[in-house]
Parts: sequence; structure tokens; C-alpha cells
Amino acid sequence: MPRKKRIWVPDSFYHVISRGNRREFLFKDEYDYTIFLQMLASINEKIPFELASYCLMTNHFHLQIRSQNQPISKVMSLLNKRYADYYNTKNGITGHVFEKRFFAKIIYSQEDMLEVSRYIHLNPMEAGMVPRPESYAWSSYQFYLNSKDNYLLEVGTVLDCFSGSVKEKQWQYREFVEEKRDTD
Repeated sequence: MPRKKRIWVPDSFYHVISRGNRREFLFKDEYDYTIFLQMLASINEKIPFELASYCLMTNHFHLQIRSQNQPISKVMSLLNKRYADYYNTKNGITGHVFEKRFFAKIIYSQEDMLEVSRYIHLNPMEAGMVPRPESYAWSSYQFYLNSKDNYLLEVGTVLDCFSGSVKEKQWQYREFVEEKRDTD
């Protein structure tokens, strides 16, 4: 039975998740995380997309992403194939690296944009990997809290849900994320 074709809405962001096969690690060391982000940047040069937030966990990753010229599935198939080739070569193995097709859920509203971004940024803390979301090195949260440049990330897409100066938006976003963290 053929797979159901994915629907692509060019002006919409998606929450994308891709998991390691059998929930095995996708990222075994710092170099793996770095290579993945470099691959993402390289693909962005060929198939431009906007990345609002990300988190690379040990056995899966989250992207909050929008592509206006090519379907998200084109970006993801290229990313997952490149990373799988790298991973298999590095580890001297063959076969599937990813569990199945990536999960993608369309984000319909500004409120959903905020909720997905918060969910992504709290993921390492919820998994018990770090005590605070800003302690996790492989997430975009650090770029939301300060004005460090990131060639790949468009933090304004989420921060513009708040009003005020850049610093005020950053503070409001931090409060928004921590409000959820403190209620769990």
C-alpha cells in the first residue's frame, strides 16, 4: 500500500520530529551534533527554509520549520539521507538510521508557534538531561535569551509574538517558557 502523500502549505510552519531507529542514539558525541547543524545549514543554501527553533536530543530531533519554495518533505528527505549516510559511514554500519518517516504537524496560529517553541526548548529538561533549558547546548533556546547571532535561526518569528524592544521580547519569552516549566 503506498504511503499517503504529505500536504504542504508553503506559508506555514511545521513541527517536525525525526527519531533514531529503535530509539537508538542519532548523536553519540559533540561532533555528530555539529555535523548535523552544518548539514542543515548546507541544505538551507540549496533549499531555503526558515528555522524558528530546534532541539537535537540524543535519539531524536525537533525542528520548527517553514519552507516556501519546496515542500518540507524535500528538505527532510535530503537532511535525513545525508545524516544517515554520515552516521552509517562513521559507525561502520549499514541499514536504517531513522525509525520511519519524519513526523510533521502544521502550526496554524501564533499561539501554536509559541507552544511548539516552548515544547521544543523544554524537551531536554523534561527528559531529565539538564536542570534548566538554557543549560542544554544543542537547542536554540540560548539564542532566544541573548542576541547571539545564528546563521540558521530566525528567532524573530517567535519573539515577534511579544511586544517591546528585543530585550523585552526576550524577557517575555523566557517568562513564557519558565511559566510552563514551573507548573510541571
